[in-house]
Amino acid sequence: MRLTNFSDYTLRMLMFAASAGDQLFTIEETARAFGVSKTHLNKVANTLTRAGYLVAVRGRSGGLKLGRRPEDIRIGDVIRLTEPDFALVECFATGNQCTITRCCKLSTMLHDALSSFQSTLDRYTLADIALMPTDFLGDKSRA
Repeated sequence: MRLTNFSDYTLRMLMFAASAGDQLFTIEETARAFGVSKTHLNKVANTLTRAGYLVAVRGRSGGLKLGRRPEDIRIGDVIRLTEPDFALVECFATGNQCTITRCCKLSTMLHDALSSFQSTLDRYTLADIALMPTDFLGDKSRA
């Protein structure tokens, strides 16, 4: 199993936001810090803003900031927001055509594994993975 780049960038943007504290930050700063596309981060910021994880401040000196306290942002919730599905195998997906679904023992094991994965992520919050501004070495303006 592998998380999408979108989920990866979402977690990185939230970590960057947490390091900013009460200061506004921009998508450009975030893109520079991680060496990723501003276009990708625009999509991430829109998703996070719609979900209330970030707040957008408009205007000339605008930017983004956390919309919730880091302690209130569960990593499991963020991943469920950003991952398109958790269909590890065909029988987990809509339209399952697997011929052994009715007697397969693999699906129970994989459901348990997926449940463990999600419950582990639910135990952690953004506060648990937050970094200091100086940890973002790619962005010299924040050091």
